[in-house]
Amino acid sequence: MKKNQKQLNVTFLGTGTSQGIPMIASKDPVCLSKDSKDKRLRSSVLISWDNVSYVIDCGPDFRQQMLREEIPLIHGVLFTHEHSDHTAGLDDLRPYCYKIGEMPIYVNKQTLASLTQRFAYIFSKENKYPGAPGVQPHLVGKDSFLLNDALITPIEALHGKLPITSYRIEDFAYLTDVKSISALEKEKLKNLEVLVVNALRIEEHPTHFNLQEALDFVSEIQPKKTYFTHISHKLGFHEEVSKALPNNVFLAFDGLKIKI
Repeated sequence: MKKNQKQLNVTFLGTGTSQGIPMIASKDPVCLSKDSKDKRLRSSVLISWDNVSYVIDCGPDFRQQMLREEIPLIHGVLFTHEHSDHTAGLDDLRPYCYKIGEMPIYVNKQTLASLTQRFAYIFSKENKYPGAPGVQPHLVGKDSFLLNDALITPIEALHGKLPITSYRIEDFAYLTDVKSISALEKEKLKNLEVLVVNALRIEEHPTHFNLQEALDFVSEIQPKKTYFTHISHKLGFHEEVSKALPNNVFLAFDGLKIKI
């Protein structure tokens, strides 16, 4: 660890794609797997340092994830983009709002516009529903910012044609739903201890890295360790895929905990 570097504790709350694994009504062998590592909730991570905890994305499984990990408090949510598998748990912030008041959320302009429309009862300034959670939006642009003395660097990428915001926190970076990323943004990912990035499946996909694209990205960025997330059943069985990965590249799984 570098001098004055924050020690980060990361918990993978979910590592699945938008439909999770098992997918509803699927008879795919991976969906029928008895291996707990093949059971994947929608993708999200919890990151803690210096007695504060933040989540990146707050999807439809948020309540279940918080109960499973027995998380007593979070201090904010960093959103990557507006798709439902990353935002649908917004209302479930209520128990934490009871403790801290309005929940800080960090969002790009497009995501905030979408959330304001979809969750109007939360963002409304007039006649607000009394049971709704309170949120305190903070717009995220291109500039780095401090969050409880940790350096946060936004990373811009494209999810197909949709601009999304990924995050570098100290020497940890979390990128999900990425299909392309500019050379300028890749420069922000130098000298990483840990990279987390999506690897959806074996076949190519129009809006996500497939396995080979994710591996090529890792070879270019050269982090010390990499964990793949946002995985669909079409990637294959956790155990089999893990055996085929290069050294220091791993499949994440729900509940995995790492220190950086």
